[in-house]
Amino acid sequence: MRISTSQYFGMNVQTMDDQQSTLAQLYQQLSSGVSLATPSDNPVGAAQAVQLSMQGATLSQYASNQNTALQALQSEDGSLSSVNTVLTTINTLLVRAGDGSLNDGDRGDIATQLQGIRSQLMGLANGTDGSGNYLYAGYQASTPPFSVDASGAVQYNGDNGIQHVQVTGTRNIAIGDTGRDVFLGISPAGSSPVTAGNSSNTGSGTIGNVSVSNPTDPTNQHKYTINFTSTTTYTITDVTAATTSAPQTYAAGQAITLGGGGQNVTISGAPNAGDSFSVTPAAQSSTDVFANLDKVIAALQTSVSGAGGQANLTNALGTAMTQLHNTMNNVTSIQTSVGGREQEIEALQTVTQTNSLQTSSNLADLTQTDLTSTISKYTMTQFSLQAAQQGFSMIQKLSLFDYIGN
Repeated sequence: MRISTSQYFGMNVQTMDDQQSTLAQLYQQLSSGVSLATPSDNPVGAAQAVQLSMQGATLSQYASNQNTALQALQSEDGSLSSVNTVLTTINTLLVRAGDGSLNDGDRGDIATQLQGIRSQLMGLANGTDGSGNYLYAGYQASTPPFSVDASGAVQYNGDNGIQHVQVTGTRNIAIGDTGRDVFLGISPAGSSPVTAGNSSNTGSGTIGNVSVSNPTDPTNQHKYTINFTSTTTYTITDVTAATTSAPQTYAAGQAITLGGGGQNVTISGAPNAGDSFSVTPAAQSSTDVFANLDKVIAALQTSVSGAGGQANLTNALGTAMTQLHNTMNNVTSIQTSVGGREQEIEALQTVTQTNSLQTSSNLADLTQTDLTSTISKYTMTQFSLQAAQQGFSMIQKLSLFDYIGN
């Protein structure tokens, strides 16, 4: 195959043009630090870079969501710690109020202290986070969840909505709890049945706490009343099943078996005929911490006279302390849940950060210039171009006319 002079010259010029173009491209990569400026530079790499950029943006948003969720949970955690501190103070005052040496004035002072603590608890229930949103209002984050009506009773104005945040592609996490759950509810686990004496009792009978011998007995979830038909006999009414036992002989301090025998309770002192006591499952009793506080405050403000009055106060304090125990157990359970969610988010933050760094590294490998490799290519291409230019210059002189002229 014969190659004409014009073809030969054209091929050499094209080769040098290509090398100059390569040099220009390599120079741009070196000066800009970007090896993938346009999709035509590396179509497959460009597609991968788009995917990595989208993944990086998604991970960045998840990281932001995780920070938001963690801050919200930390605010609630701190608030619940304060609530527990207040409830512990209430418990201490109730124990003190049971001191038989106190007089009406002493108990009135304790009632006044409890009223102040109730206001403090109300303030915590209407607490806000760093952004001014109410912690326990549900979806109504701009409205105080609790208010006091004309009668002095506390009303819940929030809803049951629990806000969630998407912290990973497959995980939505709750970033709060409602005021109804925290201050008006109880935890099914760890709560105790509530015993109470009728406030109109005239005898000196006092009821103790429930002792559970068989936690799986279904009748433990029934409500019972113990009604004294005389000072020495009583009947047990299963309010849930609507049944009443035959009269039984009363002995102070002797265990009284309830229902199927899964639990029992003791009554001490000397009840009068017509006196009654009740045992209510925790979930069916009053779970409103504010209403329970109001009842025990009223009991402490009532003048105590005689054995009957002292017994009624003892029963009221016992009921209040059991209800308070259930509330504290509930708050602790919620705080434990909050702490677990905080730990989960912190673990996810570590994973997200690792994935973000790996994604950024992979994207950099695709789009950023490898200086060592690029400089080497630039130098080699430059040498090749110089050699081509010198060779072409020498070949241009290989003409018969040059020899004839000599």
